[in-house]
Amino acid sequence: MATKLLSYLIIALMILHIICPLGLPGLKRRSDFWKLAVVALAAIGLTVMLSHG
Repeated sequence: MATKLLSYLIIALMILHIICPLGLPGLKRRSDFWKLAVVALAAIGLTVMLSHG
């Protein structure tokens, strides 16, 4: 459940960032949305490791 929720949250943030950049450090341009995907993969991996470990 937590993995799905985290996935939907990151997808929503990516869509929002493409529409209007978030302005956070490292996320100033629209083309930086891929950085959110890298963070999402790490967060989902960590969530899976903690739930099955």
